[in-house]
Amino acid sequence: MTSTALIENDAVVLGLLAVTLGAVFWTSQSPHPWLRAFYKYVPALLLCYFIPAVYNTVGLIDGEASQLYFISSRYLLPATLVLLTLSIDLPSVARLGPKAVTMFLTGTVGVVIGGPIAILIWQLFSPDTVDGDTWRGMTAIAGSWIGGGANQAAMKEVFDVDNNLFGTMVAVDIIVANLWMAVLLWMAANAERLDARRGADTSGITALRQRIESFQAENARIASLPELMFIMAAAFGCTGAAHAIGAPIAAWFSQFRWAARLSFDSSFFWIVVLATSFGLMLSFTRVKRLEGAGASKIGSAMLYILIASIGMHMNLGAILSDPKLFGVGLSWIAIHAGLLLLVGRLIRAPVFYLAVGSQANIGGAASAPVVASAFHPALAPVGVLLAVFGYALGTYAAWACGQLMRLAAG
Repeated sequence: MTSTALIENDAVVLGLLAVTLGAVFWTSQSPHPWLRAFYKYVPALLLCYFIPAVYNTVGLIDGEASQLYFISSRYLLPATLVLLTLSIDLPSVARLGPKAVTMFLTGTVGVVIGGPIAILIWQLFSPDTVDGDTWRGMTAIAGSWIGGGANQAAMKEVFDVDNNLFGTMVAVDIIVANLWMAVLLWMAANAERLDARRGADTSGITALRQRIESFQAENARIASLPELMFIMAAAFGCTGAAHAIGAPIAAWFSQFRWAARLSFDSSFFWIVVLATSFGLMLSFTRVKRLEGAGASKIGSAMLYILIASIGMHMNLGAILSDPKLFGVGLSWIAIHAGLLLLVGRLIRAPVFYLAVGSQANIGGAASAPVVASAFHPALAPVGVLLAVFGYALGTYAAWACGQLMRLAAG
């Protein structure tokens, strides 16, 4: 592909993206008052998407001509899914209590059914807003709101979302999700009053906080070189296996006409599903101990490279091409919130479970601990735990949501 970008060498582009990510994270941790105020309103994740988009928009790089996204999505994405799911502790999730898990799963269901319901609502008032391939773009939001960036990227590939539409949906995702996060933080600040009004039992949260503090003290360690190599072996070994098995499975399904409608003939679909499944299987083995050496941190680092490579495909001029899509996003999050509030009231769940269960879906591991720590710093890992659970569900639930939205869109 012919490129007119100033930088055409992918090695240089990768270096530019890596330096950009480093700068974003360094400034986001800065104690400088101006920077702290800036990042209070502008999330670092937004910059990781949009600064590469600026590079692409002004002609510094050419996302379409670069192979970085293909490499990231095919190699780093499956490895990321493995590392983010091998740390999941299903027994610990169960010990959080039925109310915590119920609220988390309620949030997931709210996203899955909220997408198609939002499409049906907008078909009544503004059919042109949700016509055509809009539902495909919304699958990217579903992936993000159930799992996270890795699942979002997976849905982009599985449902073949156009790059410009994807860029618009990323903007809808981030802006709507951060508006909802502001509401959750308000709820955290007023948790005692809200819990007292509904008669919620918060004794379990106190016991949970004590268990977490004990676990952190017992498992903290500095990773050794062999452990880091084991992490790489698990990540890319499973990625290789997913590629090896996924391709023939997709080829077999390609002989059936109905398989294409369900993405079963897509090798990438099977690579993502298999990588997630391998990670879940490893979570029941001794490999899970690699989390203490930083498995999820390495997975997150690879995820941000993927996020930046996605951003370099965006056309910023297309982001506000249809402001009504933000209305669709707000309708969707309102259905998610309404279902959570209804179930939370019925089972008298503490606000903590509602807020963290929601943010573990909508914000993922990047922001769920922020909401959890707003209740108490020691509870931050609960947000991570549920968010990792979301990574495991994200691939499957977002795909199901995509199929429901396809049906709703007609």
